[in-house]
Amino acid sequence: MTDKFYLEEAIEDLHTLLDMTRWATSRFNDAALYFGHGTDNAWDEATSLVMQALHLPHPLLEQVGESVLASRLTKSEREKIAELVLKRVQTRMPLPYITNEAWFCGMPFYVDERVLIPRSPFAELIQNEFAPFVEASPSSILDMCTGGGCIAIALAHAYPDAQVDAVDISSDALEVADINIQEHGLSHRVYPIQSDLFASLTGQKYDLIVSNPPYVDAEDMADLPDEYHHEPELALAAGEDGLELVDIMLREAPTYLNDGGWLFVEVGNSEVHMNHRFPGLEVIWLAFENGGSGIFAVGKDTLVTYFSSKD
Repeated sequence: MTDKFYLEEAIEDLHTLLDMTRWATSRFNDAALYFGHGTDNAWDEATSLVMQALHLPHPLLEQVGESVLASRLTKSEREKIAELVLKRVQTRMPLPYITNEAWFCGMPFYVDERVLIPRSPFAELIQNEFAPFVEASPSSILDMCTGGGCIAIALAHAYPDAQVDAVDISSDALEVADINIQEHGLSHRVYPIQSDLFASLTGQKYDLIVSNPPYVDAEDMADLPDEYHHEPELALAAGEDGLELVDIMLREAPTYLNDGGWLFVEVGNSEVHMNHRFPGLEVIWLAFENGGSGIFAVGKDTLVTYFSSKD
């Protein structure tokens, strides 16, 4: 049967929110889609798609219960949902790019194919205010490789008195970041800056630097599911071991950190290469209650001591 047949059949034969959610789940499973951009299974992906298509709040089921699933839909609503499902199946495009919406730290953000879709464990760190490492509220923060600005904006919400510099080499990514900065009303505290890592930040000092840089190694890049190839390669690939940019960051960060400052970096699966690239460097690998791994913390003094011994 053709995709057009499935589309027309769903529009004519299905009637409720539950009908469309179940149908979308079946289509996603049949197409063997990959989930990893906000959901990890077909049912949650279908629920997210249907809720966004109908402009319903994400926590609606928790607020009013499953009775809402019996709500009948108009034909135009069914058509809209069916078309989005078909696009997800045919293009393998991640759902947040289709709806131009992603959630991070409990907040909505605009996303498109100029930036990565936020999915970092940094959300948990931000919500916990980087305890126990960061004891005093930082007044100056750097989000290196900011992409769409989600981490920078979440940091500004967590620390209302802080200035946050949102740095990226990509002007396209910074255009998306600026959309989100304006949408969240933070243009007075979050500043998008185009820079190749620290190159344009001469003289700046920060209490806290966080970075979710490109860190996918060559082997993992070759094995990525189709969905990930919609994301900008510039924001993913980082050489043979995934640590090319991290190497520069670790060496240069002490110059830009205030005394007592901390650097937090996400390296994902490239964690396995860290000891080989930086033998003897004592970083602290973090554990997460909500899942995720591959983020380390390291203080300014540790970096100064380590790299001075290498000179």
